Amino acid sequence: MPGRPPRKIDPGRGARMADGTPNDADRVEIGPTRLAFREWEAAGLALPDLPRMREYRWRRLTAALAAQDIGGLLLFDPLNIRYATDTTNMQLWNSHNPFRAVLLCADGHMVVWEYRQAPFLVTFNPLVREIRHGASFFYNVCGDRTAQDATAFAGQVGEVMAAHAGRNRRLAVDKIMVHGLRALERAGFQVLEGEAVTERVRAIKGPDEIAAMRCAHHACEAAVAGMEAFARAEVPKGGVSEDAIWAELHAGNIRRGGEWIETRLLASGPRTNPWFQECGPRIVQDNEIVAFDTDLIGCYGICIDISRSWWIGRRPPPEAMVSAFRHALDHIDSHKARLRPGVGIRELTFGGHELSPAFRRQKYSCKMHGVGLCDEWPFVPYPDGWAEGAFDAVIEAGMVICVEALVSPEGGDFSIKLEDQVLVTAAGSETLTRYPFDAALAGQA
Repeated sequence: MPGRPPRKIDPGRGARMADGTPNDADRVEIGPTRLAFREWEAAGLALPDLPRMREYRWRRLTAALAAQDIGGLLLFDPLNIRYATDTTNMQLWNSHNPFRAVLLCADGHMVVWEYRQAPFLVTFNPLVREIRHGASFFYNVCGDRTAQDATAFAGQVGEVMAAHAGRNRRLAVDKIMVHGLRALERAGFQVLEGEAVTERVRAIKGPDEIAAMRCAHHACEAAVAGMEAFARAEVPKGGVSEDAIWAELHAGNIRRGGEWIETRLLASGPRTNPWFQECGPRIVQDNEIVAFDTDLIGCYGICIDISRSWWIGRRPPPEAMVSAFRHALDHIDSHKARLRPGVGIRELTFGGHELSPAFRRQKYSCKMHGVGLCDEWPFVPYPDGWAEGAFDAVIEAGMVICVEALVSPEGGDFSIKLEDQVLVTAAGSETLTRYPFDAALAGQA
């Protein structure tokens, strides 16, 4: 009702939460729940300043455009839009029905094309200077007028660029439907690869992004702990499926204000080999392995991508499994120790711990990869995945890297999946993941 004071998320605080957002339970912005805030306070975590984080991201993008003489950056990828504006609207649906777009010009002017009925979803961010409509030109909603709708959208882009980029017709675009690309080219734009811009920009995290990641990591690990407690308590009773275990992680994530999980990578027993089988209705047996990869989009839209393997049961795990687990630990420990500013991706690719021959054929797709709002640049392949000219870069302070290990014997009946998230600092690196490794699989129980 007009004039009614807002319902506070935290009645004990003033007008703002500790992360700089309004203390209003009816606000438009999505964000952490009171449970998450309580857990972070108990853990002594410093919260991010979200308005400052948004400005940091905006400045990094505009600086990249200026440095490369690009007049504007046109974004359709929901995660790039989230990075540029910190706004969301049906992220997963939007990922395959692209109805939103953002244009950031080199002078800093930022426009969001939003769903016509929902302009309020972006007005909380003062960095968004203009809201438009008409970025939908996919067949589901446009039918046989897709090309005409794309042409109309390109005309709007031309209006904004003329006002804020002058004669610069260099336009970087991340992902776009075919009719949209053709319309922009007909309008006289030199269309450049926008992903190369956004990936390099997003790779370096600012102080508030790192604070947000620490908070999101803590919340994710709390949800993982709930999933583990459920599995250890309920699997021995019988009748517990992989899906039921995985649901605990989803529930714990959502309870704390997290957003979604990108994959279903949890498997048990022989279904762990080969890896990448998604969780299903299989009933997990007592005295079996359960392995998973979170791929979790958590609080503040931050991705927490960690993996653990657990032995569920009172009997000791097979010695071959313990040996493989220790091999996986050696693998990630060696690679984490080599992370520092200035080390080249080539050096990381061709150096460090090597998997035993029995595990090489079914190894993971990479040694390491960046992470932020999702899996990001940089990418560190194994030597057989090296491509000249693809990864000529060095690790920099402010990057967050996931270090992977998949130890999976070909033809075997188990796989070990481990993964830690690591912050590269000026002095070297810091492992952000605190979740313990399974003592039984490590041969310590």
